[in-house]
Amino acid sequence: MPLMAGRLLRVSLTTAVFASSGFYLYNRRLDFNDLSVIRSGRAAATTAAISYDYLTAFKHVEYGTEEYWALKSKVHLRSAERLRDLCCANRGTFIKVGQHLGALDYLLPEEYTSTLRVLHSRAPQSSMEEIRQVIREDLGKELSELFVSFEEKPQGAASLAQVHKAVLHDGKTVAVKVQHPKVQRQSSKDIMVMEVLLRAVHWLFPDLAFMWLVEEAKKNMPLELDFLNEGHNAERVANMLAHFPFLKVPMIHWHLSTKRILTMEFAEGGQVNDRDYMKKHGINVNEISENLGKLYSEMIFVHGFVHCDPHPGNVLVRKCPQSRKTEIVLLDHGLYQVLQPDFRLDYCRLWQALIKNEMSGVERYSRRLGAGDLYPLFACVLTARSWTAVNAGISSVPVTHSEDVEIRTNAALYLPQISTLLNRVPRQMLLLLKTNDLLRGIETTLQTRASSSSFINMSRCCIHAMARYKRSKAQSRWRVLQITLAESLNLWRLNMYELFLWTKGSMLVQWLTALLAFLH
Repeated sequence: MPLMAGRLLRVSLTTAVFASSGFYLYNRRLDFNDLSVIRSGRAAATTAAISYDYLTAFKHVEYGTEEYWALKSKVHLRSAERLRDLCCANRGTFIKVGQHLGALDYLLPEEYTSTLRVLHSRAPQSSMEEIRQVIREDLGKELSELFVSFEEKPQGAASLAQVHKAVLHDGKTVAVKVQHPKVQRQSSKDIMVMEVLLRAVHWLFPDLAFMWLVEEAKKNMPLELDFLNEGHNAERVANMLAHFPFLKVPMIHWHLSTKRILTMEFAEGGQVNDRDYMKKHGINVNEISENLGKLYSEMIFVHGFVHCDPHPGNVLVRKCPQSRKTEIVLLDHGLYQVLQPDFRLDYCRLWQALIKNEMSGVERYSRRLGAGDLYPLFACVLTARSWTAVNAGISSVPVTHSEDVEIRTNAALYLPQISTLLNRVPRQMLLLLKTNDLLRGIETTLQTRASSSSFINMSRCCIHAMARYKRSKAQSRWRVLQITLAESLNLWRLNMYELFLWTKGSMLVQWLTALLAFLH
C-alpha cells in the first residue's frame, strides 16, 4: 500500500506539472495545433490519464487470476485508444511514432498494435492552397508553369507528406510528394515533449523504459524530412539491386525536387497484401513473397543498407506494362538503416545458427548483439517464434495458430523484459525488428509465412556475405581460392536441397507416388 500511495503521489505531481492546460483543451474542437502549449498539454493529459488508469485499475484484483488478465486487456485497449486519439489530434511526428509502434506486432500487446495500425489510414491532408504555397516557396513557380495537369485529390496522404499525380509539359506522368508545411517546424518540439513524458513514465513505472523510441525519432526524423536524402537513397538501392529484374524503383526528377518536394516517375500497382488484386491480374503470390524475401535478404546480409518501412502502402506489385512480367515497386525511401560491418556479420551468423538449429551459436551471437542473459527472449522476438520452436528448429517446424497466440500473449506478459531488451541491443537492431515485423505481416496476409524458400534465400545471402568478408581479410590468392571454392560448395548444397524440396512437392512426383502405391 505505501508503494501504491507513492506512485499515486508521483502521477499527481506529473499531472500538475505537465497537464494543467491539457485537460481543459483536450477535447475542444479548436484548431490550435500550431501552439506548442496545446500540443504538449494534450500529450501530457493523455500520458497522465493512461498512467492513472494503470496505477488504479488493479487495486482490488488479485494478480494472475483470470479476472486480472481480462482487466489488463481492457486497460491496454483503453490506453491504446487514448494514444491513437492523441496521435490523430497532434498529427505529424505523433502519427509517425504511433505508426512505428503499430508495426511492432510481436513486441507490444496486441491491443496496442491492432489499435495503432489504423494510423496508416488516419494521416492528415494538407489543403490545396498549402500545397501550392510549398511548391511556390521551394520551386519558385506556380503549379501551371511546372505541370500540364495536377490532381488536387492526393493519391495518398501520410504522416509527413502527401502524393499527387501530375503530368509534365513533356507528357511524362509523375508522382509529386509534398511535405505538410507545419511538420518541419513542429517535429523537434514534439520529440522533446515525448522525451520529457517518457522520462516521467519511466519514473512512475521503472520497469518500462521506452527511451529507445525517442532516440530513434531524434535520429530518423531529420532524415525522413529531407526529401533529397530520400531521392539519393532511391537511386542507391536501385543501383545496388539492379541485378534483380523484378524490382522497380521510380526514377527521380531532380530539377523538380527539393528538401520538401520529391518528384518521381509515377508507378501504378496494387498493394503487396492485396490478394484480390493479384488474382485479378494473374500475379503469383508465392513468387511475390519469394522475391520480396530475396530483396530484403540481400539488403540486410550482403549490403547492410536496408529499406526500413516496407508497410503494404510502400510495396506495390504489378505486371510490367512493357514486358508483362511481375514486378515489385518499392516506394518511400526516406528511412534506411546502414548496418555496421561487425553488426551485420554477427546478425548474419545469428540467423545461420537459428536456421541450422545450432543453439550454442544462437546464444553466442545473441550475446554479441547485446542481448545478454535475455538471449532466449531475443531469439523469440527476432523470429516471432516460441522458444520451443526455436529449440526444435525454425526452418523445420511450421507456424501454428496456437504458437502465434502464445507469442502475442507473451508480448503482453513480458513487456518489461522486452523493454529492457530494446534498450540493451544496438540502435541498428530497432529498425530491423520493425522491418521484420512488417515483412512478417505481409507474409501472414499472403499465407507464405516461414516458407522454406524464405530460409533458403536467407541462407544463400548469409553464405555470400560471409565469403565476401573472408575474402576481404585473405592475405593470399590461395586463401581467396579456398574461400571461393567453399562458398561454391555451400551454395551447391543449398541448391540441391532446394531441388529436393521442389521435387518432393511437385505434382508429377505426387502423381507417380500415388500410382506406385495403387499398383502395389
